[in-house]
Amino acid sequence: MSKERILGTAVDLADEGGADAVSMRKISQALGVVPMALYKHVRNKDELLDGMVDAIVGQIDPPAEDTDWKPAVRQRILSARQVLLAHPWAPRVIEERTRARTDPTPAVMDYMESMIGIFRAGGLSIDLTHHALHALGSRLLGFSQELFEDTAGTGPDPAPPPPELAERFPHITELVTAITHEQGSVVGPGCDDQFEFEFALDLLLDGLERLSGEGNSATPELA
Repeated sequence: MSKERILGTAVDLADEGGADAVSMRKISQALGVVPMALYKHVRNKDELLDGMVDAIVGQIDPPAEDTDWKPAVRQRILSARQVLLAHPWAPRVIEERTRARTDPTPAVMDYMESMIGIFRAGGLSIDLTHHALHALGSRLLGFSQELFEDTAGTGPDPAPPPPELAERFPHITELVTAITHEQGSVVGPGCDDQFEFEFALDLLLDGLERLSGEGNSATPELA
């Protein structure tokens, strides 16, 4: 029995049934021990979830060596995305634990330290690096909160708005009627999730690259 074995079992249970399927009782049953045996290694559910987050973040590829900052950041973020796609429950747990804690978990801290180091080694100022972290947000960990994620992908394409709404909202109407969606997408029924993720990521990285060559600051000069 070890903390690593407990966390591995918890991750397996979450992969099978989501984070809500994880409990000390189910972990102990899977390991063939009494629940109290787990508490010698994991004090409570919060510590268990934090450990699961760190176990997932620990699967992200290390930074590429001998390459420029931009492809290094891109590769690392896309590696993070592949890890989270393999563990669909993880984004919600990462978000919840981030809100619940006063500081990130150790593995997340290590990851962020490494990413900041890539930006700084690439010549980005501390100011631009600070703004880069805000702009990239959760994309740094391989996922993003989509504007329509609560309703997208749950049904057929939306019907065109009725005439009175189409007249009031012509641009929305144009968008809704022009794009054909497929089912099962996070971004929207039929949008290519990976393309949309990389599209936004490349826009941000291109912008950071431009700013790094134009004074290396995103903060306007005060008059």
